[in-house]
Amino acid sequence: MKFKRIAIDTSKSVFTLHGVDEQDRPILRQNLSRTRFEAFLGKIAPTEVVLEACGSSHHWGRFLQRLGHRVRLIPPQYVKPFVKRGKNDRNDAEAICEAASRPSMHVVPVKSAQTQAEAMDLSARDLLVRQRTQLANAVRGHAAEFGIIAAKGITQVEPLLKKIAETDMPPAAQETLAQLGRCMAQLDAQLAEIDRRLTRQHKANPVSQRLAVIPGVGPITALSVAVKVDPGQFHSGRHFAAWLGLTPKQQSTGGRQCLGGISRAGDERLRQLLVLGATTVIRHAKPGSKTASPWLLHLLERRPRKVVAVALANKMARIVWAMMTNDTAYRRSPQAA
Repeated sequence: MKFKRIAIDTSKSVFTLHGVDEQDRPILRQNLSRTRFEAFLGKIAPTEVVLEACGSSHHWGRFLQRLGHRVRLIPPQYVKPFVKRGKNDRNDAEAICEAASRPSMHVVPVKSAQTQAEAMDLSARDLLVRQRTQLANAVRGHAAEFGIIAAKGITQVEPLLKKIAETDMPPAAQETLAQLGRCMAQLDAQLAEIDRRLTRQHKANPVSQRLAVIPGVGPITALSVAVKVDPGQFHSGRHFAAWLGLTPKQQSTGGRQCLGGISRAGDERLRQLLVLGATTVIRHAKPGSKTASPWLLHLLERRPRKVVAVALANKMARIVWAMMTNDTAYRRSPQAA
């Protein structure tokens, strides 16, 4: 049996296949276990195989490529409009196949195992930072129940714990808060170890080192972009900024253009890092400063600071794309030089 395309709806143990012939007529609708799925794809002739892009799809993409198949990964949000009424695994697989038939459909490149491994430290760091913030908020909240107030910030937690130990708080509460403090200390040690590994990655990555020169782009942001972004996937800097969700949403119809807030699409963490970096640049932008560009100073006079931060993050994203695409170093504008 010859297939034009096979779409696969993946899960942990059951894989749903939807295959079509040259006339796009369905000739395969089947559920396979994990073992039978691997054996089936190894027996058929090389063909186009389509999956939804997710964490495990890159593993299966590499596996299918080793078998000689042509693999395409489609973002789930592009598949959803093709799902028919009554969502189930077979309808999902058919929707993936239908989406892949569109000539203009965007695809995600299959990541290598090394790329996924390098990005794992970044994800682990984000998780530990969130957990540490939750613990700090818990300590501050419980201390406030006994009238002990502390300022916000991670650096204020250690003095707060010392203050708690010296008060006449009930022993049970003191022990609980001390335990939360020990958990924070463990997280700090784990974060320090991850930061050391990320520093080594940053120094060994020439793209990350070039991007870190951009104002507002630190080592973490530069390494995140270098590891997660393939610049060849985007047609322009604006396309990259739109993928990050830094461009306005459109509600346009009848030739009338209506722009709203930013779309917040794409990689949430990369967008957050760029906006935080832009906020840092704005905080140090003062009239008469040699490092602040006239464009930024004029925009700060006319727009709120948060709006300016998003606009600057958009500009930073375009600069990042241009540097990665052209393999060039950062050049400061003549006005700010």
